[in-house]
This record gives sequence, structure tokens and C-alpha cells, in this order.
Amino acid sequence: MSSEILTVLEYMEKEKGIPRADMISAVVNAIKTAALKGVNSGQELKIEINPKNGQMKAWSLLKVVDSSSDPKTQIHVEKAQVFKPGAVVGDVIEKEIDPSYLGRIAAQTARQAIMQKLRQFEKERIYDDFKDSVGDIVSGTVRRRERNDLFIDLGKAEAVMPGKEQVPGEEYAPGERIRCILLEIENSSRGPEIILSRASSKFVRRLFELEVTEIADGTVKIEAFAREPGYRTKIAVTSTDPKVDPVGACVGARGARVKSIVRELGGEKIDIIPYHADTKEMLIEALKPAVPREIILDEKNKRVLVRVVNDDLAVAIGRKGQNARLTSRLLGWRLDIEEFRVTVADPRAQAISLLVTTYAFEPAIAERLVANGINSPAAFEGVEATDLADLGFTAEEAQGVIAKVTGS
Repeated sequence: MSSEILTVLEYMEKEKGIPRADMISAVVNAIKTAALKGVNSGQELKIEINPKNGQMKAWSLLKVVDSSSDPKTQIHVEKAQVFKPGAVVGDVIEKEIDPSYLGRIAAQTARQAIMQKLRQFEKERIYDDFKDSVGDIVSGTVRRRERNDLFIDLGKAEAVMPGKEQVPGEEYAPGERIRCILLEIENSSRGPEIILSRASSKFVRRLFELEVTEIADGTVKIEAFAREPGYRTKIAVTSTDPKVDPVGACVGARGARVKSIVRELGGEKIDIIPYHADTKEMLIEALKPAVPREIILDEKNKRVLVRVVNDDLAVAIGRKGQNARLTSRLLGWRLDIEEFRVTVADPRAQAISLLVTTYAFEPAIAERLVANGINSPAAFEGVEATDLADLGFTAEEAQGVIAKVTGS
């Protein structure tokens, strides 16, 4: 028994990092609890384990009485003298017992309790080891896929990447190395569960922080972020230093920095734009190369209507509405995109309206004048009533027109 205990203690200390003192405490409590459920029920026990050799000793704690009614918990004062000379009623003496007396069932139960305690130790260790790594990028080896979940070995623990945190189109074979962000640690009934992600926007943001030193030191700041995993990411950046171009810092020399991130993301497109506090300016940047021809803001409902020419419509909306959705998330406004249609004014209607407005003609009179080529105030120069009569106006109508034109 002592050699088995020593083996367990050494293994857990070296391989699992569990302190020997903690293990001994767990083993003692487990054996004591298990023993009291067997033939030793009702007794109060004291158990010690030598941390150096694993040897276990056990004692039964008995109360000294002058009349014993329960030999499991009490001892007559006369018998007590054998174990503790000078013992008096009310004392508690320790009577050493053979550990094997604790029983085979107690030992089996203790073994199960010990394993349960070990699992608890491991769960606590996993939580302590990874609680400060939430939000960091970690590397691991793909182990297996169960249903839609991917299980990844991080060395000290196994983590899971749920289906919703995986990037569409990415496939990983067992044994393959993979980088993810440690999204969170969930405490479940089975212990802490490490959740990884490659689909989270936090993953791309963290990649930029690692790749772009200006972001890491706070010179460049990511003000807005939107991502559709596996397809496209849009980020808007500013700089606290007027000498530093925020977009150029993120792109890097010859695009080296952003290319490194794109490779990690399996070719996902990344748009980096300068951030503007003004919604219209931000929208213009986000939709490039499409050029908005008209922007209508609804401040109350945080809604914006953008009109672009037909040639830019497909670019502005993007594949399956992708660009429009990302731009909407980047702005924090609901975005509607329509085709811009140029309204061609009717010159005839404009001329009629001009005559009605200028001279207070009846619309029917103005329409007849325009039909006969008199379509502006300047066209009345040299026109007399007889000229209008020749155009089909009655004498009364002709005089009325000339009177209004001349103001007489």
C-alpha cells in the first residue's frame, strides 16, 4: 500500500505539478471518508501518510468513559490506561490500528475518491494555467473532430474549437499545427473548458497587434472593426502621431505586414481605411472604389441611404451583400444602397413654368406660347398683339398677354 501511495505521489508531483502536501491531504481525507462508510462507520479516525516513503498509519480516536456503551467510539477508563497512563474520564486517546483493518471496500472507495480528487486538482491547475491567457493567440495540435467540434492539444490541456468559431472552408487534419485565439474558459460540470476561435474578430485584431508594432505601442489605434470570417475584414485606423500614417503602418513595407496576416487567415481579404468621425466621410472611405453620388442620413434611426451609379452598384453591395454588411457594421448604421438615377428635366415644362411664374399667365396660355416658340421672357421682345393673333390667339387673349408682359 505504501509503495502504491508513494508512486502516486511522485507521479502527480512530477507529471501533473500537484504539490505532494496537497496530494497527501486529499488521500487522507478520501481514505478517512471511505473507511467510515464501511465496517468502521461511526468511528472517528486519524490517518497520517509519510511524504518520504508513503507509509500510512491509522488511529481510532476513543473517548474515555467510566461505562462504555459503544466500543467504536468509547473506551473504559481502565482499558485506557494501557494506551495512555493516567488517562481520566473525558480524555480522548489514540488507539493505533492496522491500516488493512480499514477494509478492502474502503480501499476501493478511497481509490475512486482519490482519482476524483486528482481530476479536480487537474481542473484547477488548467484554469490557473490558462486564465491569464484569455485573449491571447495560442498554438496547438489538432487531435480529432467530434461532430462539428475540433479538439486541439495545447500541451498542458486539451481545448475545443466549436463549429461556430471555425472559419468556413478551413479544414484541419489530425496532427496539424494550428493557431487560434483563446476566446474564453467556461466552467462546466466537467470542469474548465478552454474555448478557441479562428472566426472571432478578436483573432484578427490580435494578429494586427502582434504584427504591427505601432498598434502594440498605442501609436496606431483600431477604431472600428468588421469581419466575415473566411471572406473579408474591414478595419478603420487612426494615429496619435501626425508623422505616422496609420494605414501605411498596418500595410507595412511592400505590404509585408498585412500579407503575413492574410496568409495566416488563408487568403481572407483585408481592407484597411483611415477612420473619420464624420459618418459621410467614413462611408465614402469604406465603399471605395465605389463612389457615392448621393448620401442621405437619418440621424434619429441611425440609417443611411447611399445612391451609386449602376457601374458601382455591384462593387458597393459586394458578393452576396458582403461589402454592404461589413460597411454597415463598421459604421454602426443600417445601410441601404440604391442605384443613382439622373433626372433629366423637361425643357418644355420648365419653359411653361417660367412663364407662369414670371407673368402669372394661365398654364394653358403659357403652354400655347411655348408651343409657338415663345418660351422665355426674352422671346417677347418685339412681339405685338397682332403677332399673337396670327398665332391663333383671340384679340382679347393677345391683348391680355401683351398687357402682362409690358405691365400696362
